[in-house]
Amino acid sequence: MTPSPAFQPSETDNLPSGTRSAEIICVGTELLLGDILNGNAQFLAKELATLGIAHYYQTVVGDNPARIQQAVSTAAERFAKPSGTEAQLLLFTGGLGPTPDDLTIETLADLFGAPMIEHPDLLADIEAKFTARGRAMPPSNRKQALLPEGAMVLPNPQGTAPGIIWSPRPGLTLMTFPGVPREMQAMWKETAVPYLRAQGWVTTTIVSRMLRFWGISESALAEQVAAYLSQGNPTVAPYASKGEAKLRISARANSTAAALAKIEPVEAGIRALVGADCYGADDDTLASVVGKLLLARHQTVAVAESCTGGGLGQLLTDIAGSSAYFHGGVIAYDNQVKVNLLKVDAAVLEDQGAVSAIVAEQMALGAKALLQTDWALSITGIAGPDGGSETKPVGLVYIGLATPEGNVLTYKHEFSGYRGRDWVRQLSALSALDALRRNLL
Repeated sequence: MTPSPAFQPSETDNLPSGTRSAEIICVGTELLLGDILNGNAQFLAKELATLGIAHYYQTVVGDNPARIQQAVSTAAERFAKPSGTEAQLLLFTGGLGPTPDDLTIETLADLFGAPMIEHPDLLADIEAKFTARGRAMPPSNRKQALLPEGAMVLPNPQGTAPGIIWSPRPGLTLMTFPGVPREMQAMWKETAVPYLRAQGWVTTTIVSRMLRFWGISESALAEQVAAYLSQGNPTVAPYASKGEAKLRISARANSTAAALAKIEPVEAGIRALVGADCYGADDDTLASVVGKLLLARHQTVAVAESCTGGGLGQLLTDIAGSSAYFHGGVIAYDNQVKVNLLKVDAAVLEDQGAVSAIVAEQMALGAKALLQTDWALSITGIAGPDGGSETKPVGLVYIGLATPEGNVLTYKHEFSGYRGRDWVRQLSALSALDALRRNLL
């Protein structure tokens, strides 16, 4: 690689003196091709938000020295400051391996005009890691012991590729991480975060809580909580995905406890306004919430599924410990299974069709009796893309819920705006869980 002249920042002065911010630069042609989802950027973005470090830009660049240098130059020039002013943190992922296309470290050294120095202790560590695996270190891995002059080692406890912490000019700090998520996350938590705290980067913290809603649209939810959407600290922002509406409450404070103290009254106010449409927060799922409610009542549930093909049972069994309340299910895809196992009336099937309220009722009662549970859920519908008619279009789904008292509730859904077979099946299974949740409440 032909050495570049030492990097010269521009005189552009975009932010007030003392401003600090971070940018993320992810290196890897595989990211540009879409072969790998860029989870590293998502992880680092969340971490920066938690630490209260401002973050305005992300860049993805392929394994090309010239383009990597251009991406770094562009980022470093954004907040170029007079010498000595604290300004910017650039976080890199990818390009630290031993292969010829792993170019991040040497490209940075070339850009800032620094020689590469071999570190004997790093080389010994890499060799020891290969020996522990019963293998000899390939010669190509020797390059991982080469770091720019003046750079500190960012240790990699789980892999052979160390990173660097380097300030090639005043006001600019670089940190490099491998692209392997497990290695990158360990390095971030064990070394990078303590370093940033020690250097005064972390002066406040941002804590977020995600409230989760089912049975209400994003727009309707936003109207109900409109008074909260315009406030400052904490902020409230609506989101939506796959039939679910969300509200993210974020607060900035000097400590996690202080931030939570800001969030709690806002959360309580929103829950009071919205009621049962709010089913949980953060990592809660409809299945996990239903499981907790069943456990609290010492009750059990079974399922009978047609169009979802076992998807409802999978959601329930995704929760560890679900055997305490989930007895099992019947995938009654064929009508004869509905008749023989769930005791659905054949005459009813002939007259009303499999996709009908009465068949959903009988499926739920059949599952409850067969599997000896307190509750039972059933789903029958048309997931598409074929099988619909003018009276029973694609997306029509009936859900049955047999109660401990022997009653059966039915719910009719028409999932319009068809977005594919999986979409109908997923919304059906989640809507069934929500029906059980509301009745358990």
